[in-house]
Amino acid sequence: GLAEAFIIGEKFIDNDPCCLILGDNIFHGGNLQSFDKNDNFHLDGGAKIFAHSVSDPNRYGVIEFDKDLKVLSIEEKPRFPKSSYAVTGLYLYDNNVVNYAKSLKPSMRNELEITDLNNIYIQNNTMEVNILGEDIQWFDTGTHDSLLEASSFIKAIQKRKGKIDFCPDEISFRMGHINRKQLIKNISSYKGSEYGKYLKKLLDEY
Repeated sequence: GLAEAFIIGEKFIDNDPCCLILGDNIFHGGNLQSFDKNDNFHLDGGAKIFAHSVSDPNRYGVIEFDKDLKVLSIEEKPRFPKSSYAVTGLYLYDNNVVNYAKSLKPSMRNELEITDLNNIYIQNNTMEVNILGEDIQWFDTGTHDSLLEASSFIKAIQKRKGKIDFCPDEISFRMGHINRKQLIKNISSYKGSEYGKYLKKLLDEY
């Protein structure tokens, strides 16, 4: 289960806080480029999860709120959801997460469940929920239909903008993680492809 990742990564985490992002989750829109530069990724102990409103909450871990939007519980794939807000695949934890994960018992699926881990933080009153705005699109591409839906959305956006989204070379270059010389070297590896042509166009603009 997902919670086992923290046990496996115990030495890597050490005494630091950590972030877990699921590989089949896609976030698009809003001001995500500055997402890690503001309070979204600031953690003073405890944990933080990110919620998004969905039309089919019974597919996800669903958050139960009180009248002040304080999280009361998270229920995994409920038959009768207590809200329309699903937990997305982006999690922040303090370094207590390793010991909490070790305390979990396997579920009926014989897995250490991330929902059980989150509920420990909720019970300790150390869980914060950040509700993502409507300007941010979130896709959990865990089914064939949702993968197709995400692909169609991204294709339409890219065609309209004439720009490739989630381009690792462009992101690295714009954020200063690689320089012009390294970008030129990378372009040579993609020679003749549409991706290479896009990067060449980007290079010509600078």
